[in-house]
Amino acid sequence: MAEFYLQIRIAHVILVCCSGTLFAARGLAAIAGAAWANHVAVRWLSYTIDTCLLTAALMLVTILHQYPFVQAWLTTKVLLLVVYIVLGSYALRRARTRRTRLVAYVAALLVFLFIASVAWRHDPRGIFAAYCDRHPVLVARSA
Repeated sequence: MAEFYLQIRIAHVILVCCSGTLFAARGLAAIAGAAWANHVAVRWLSYTIDTCLLTAALMLVTILHQYPFVQAWLTTKVLLLVVYIVLGSYALRRARTRRTRLVAYVAALLVFLFIASVAWRHDPRGIFAAYCDRHPVLVARSA
């Protein structure tokens, strides 16, 4: 399976983009009150993309022998994925008010982007790693 690493990684990245784009569109539609946001076909498309995404992720974990709860950046991704799923659930269906949907939606998008930055850098600090590296004294004082 290692010989397919590059293809699996590319598929994983494409699926991340598809998943994020579909969530962004569904979230905007849900906030606007559009019925299609939670239509059964759209939900199944989302489930299919996310299942393929998870499958690709598990294949990469197997190929690379990098595991969550061993590698800090993967642990961060997995834990933030749970946060993203909960926020996304509120943004799309569970929230009772439009304002709560909007807050959950924006928070979910920010978590999604942070997860992507963690994956890109292979660092649990994600996009903030560069700041932390430039200002180690400030980071040490706040800890």
